[in-house]
Amino acid sequence: MKSIRTVALGLLAATILSGGAEAADGKLKIGLMFTLSGPAAVLGEQGRDGFLLAVETMNQKLGGLDTELVVIDDEQKPDVAANKARQLVESDKVDFVVGPIFSNILQAIAKPVTDSGAFLISPNAGTSNFAGADCNKNLFVSSYQNDQVHEVLGKVAQDKGYARMFLLAPNYQAGKDSLAGFKHSYKGEVVGEIFTPLGQLDFSAELAQIAAVQPDAVFAFEPGGMGVNLVKQYRQAGLESIPFFSAFTVDETTLPGQKDAALGFFGGANWAPDMDNPQSKAFVAAYEAKYDKVPGTYAMQAYDAAQMIDAAVKAAGGKLEDKDAIRAGLKAADFPSLRGNFKIGNNHYPIQDFYLVKAAKREDGKYQTEIVEKVFSDFQDNYAASCKM
Repeated sequence: MKSIRTVALGLLAATILSGGAEAADGKLKIGLMFTLSGPAAVLGEQGRDGFLLAVETMNQKLGGLDTELVVIDDEQKPDVAANKARQLVESDKVDFVVGPIFSNILQAIAKPVTDSGAFLISPNAGTSNFAGADCNKNLFVSSYQNDQVHEVLGKVAQDKGYARMFLLAPNYQAGKDSLAGFKHSYKGEVVGEIFTPLGQLDFSAELAQIAAVQPDAVFAFEPGGMGVNLVKQYRQAGLESIPFFSAFTVDETTLPGQKDAALGFFGGANWAPDMDNPQSKAFVAAYEAKYDKVPGTYAMQAYDAAQMIDAAVKAAGGKLEDKDAIRAGLKAADFPSLRGNFKIGNNHYPIQDFYLVKAAKREDGKYQTEIVEKVFSDFQDNYAASCKM
C-alpha cells in the first residue's frame, strides 16, 4: 500500500514510503482516508488539505504530541477502503482514523477501525444508522448527520410555498439520506424523484423529465463532478427559470468548474467561507494562501476534526492508552470550531447551526458560497434518540 507520510516535519517535507511500523512511544499516529483519485478527488483533497493545514498550524503536534500522518486513497471503493482500514489499524498501528468523504466508505470501514480499539473521526460522511441504533462509542463525526443539510432546503422550499418539487440524488446511502432529509421538512407534492447511478455525468434524460413536469423548484444532491455537469447542463437546457436548490452540488469544490452557471443557485450548509468569526476568517485566509483555492465545508470539517483530536489528547494528558479519557475529551469538544456554535450530542454527532447559502462571485474573480440566512439553530439530528450508548 502506497502512503504519504507526514512525520512531524511539516507539509512540504512529507515523503512517500510504503509499509509501516508502529509509532514510537509518545507519538500520535493518525491515518487519513479520503477519496483522492477519480472524479470525486477534489472533495477528498479539500478534506486532506484542511486536516494537514490544522496540523501545520499546531506545529505538527496534536495534543502536545509529535504527530505522524499516513494518508490513504480509498479510491471510492468500499472493499478497497475496508482492506486499507485494516492495514492502518493492524500494521500501521494508528490511534485515530480520520475519514472518509463518502457514506458507503464509512459503512465499510467503521467496524474494522472501531473493533480494533482505534477511534474513527468522520469529517464528512454521517449516515443515519450510525447516528441512531448503530451508534458506536469509538465513532465520532465532526460534520453533521447526512439528512440535516438537506432538511435546510426542505424547510426553505416549504416556507417559500413551493407546492411541487422534483428531487434528484445518486443511488447510495447518502443519496437516500438526502431525500429523506429533504422530505422531513417538506410537506408539499413530490412530482418527480430519481435516484441516478453514482458517478453519472450525463443528466439529459432527467432534465427532459424536469422540463416536461415543470415543477415549482428542483432539489438535487449530486456532489463532485456529478454536480459540475448537472449545473452546466441545467443552464444549457434553459431551465434556469425553475429555482435550483441543492446540497453539496454547488459548493467550493464544484464552483471552479461551474463558474457563472451556478450563480444565484441556493444550497444548505453548516458553514460558508464568509462566516463571521475570527477563527474562521483566519482559517480561510491561511487555506487560500497555502492552496490558492477557496475552502469548502470538506476542508473546514477536517480542520475541526484535527482540533477535536488535539483537544481530546490534551484532555487525556497525552495518555493515548487511556481510551476512556480520550473518549470523554472527544465528547467535550473543547475547541473553537470554525463554525462557531458547536457541541457533540449523545450519539457523537454534532449539534450546530445550519444556513441557507448562495453561490456568488467575489471581486477577485473567485467563486464561493455565502450565507443568506440561518435556518436552524442548535439543531440535533432526528436519529439521536435511538442511540443507546
